[in-house]
Amino acid sequence: QVQLVESGGGLVQAGGSLRLSCAASGRTFSSNTMGWFRQAPGKERDFVAAITFSGRSTYYADSVKGRFTISRDNAKNTVYLQMNSLKPEDTAVYSCAADRRTYWSSSYYYNVDEYDYWGQGTQVTVSS
Repeated sequence: QVQLVESGGGLVQAGGSLRLSCAASGRTFSSNTMGWFRQAPGKERDFVAAITFSGRSTYYADSVKGRFTISRDNAKNTVYLQMNSLKPEDTAVYSCAADRRTYWSSSYYYNVDEYDYWGQGTQVTVSS
């Protein structure tokens, strides 16, 4: 059974940092594109960041560019999201996702429909 489990969320003051982790089990995702999305109350799920299977290419939403960094450790089957200079508008449930296609880099990495596996999410709350 494939599972993606996020951790590292919490409450932080504006300007602070958090590091989210997404640990995969049930299969290896070292050959798959991975992404982070977030959903605030009453809003749609939005793209945050994605990283290709090689890790050579990363993509970010404009709202987080320069503040967030996505990375992966294929030996640990884990993807990370380092979040710096957090703002109250970053408050949301953050979920990681995996594309089941191997050695594939989709041009639609920002689209939820490109991902087949999802974690339950971890809450990030940024106070002003």
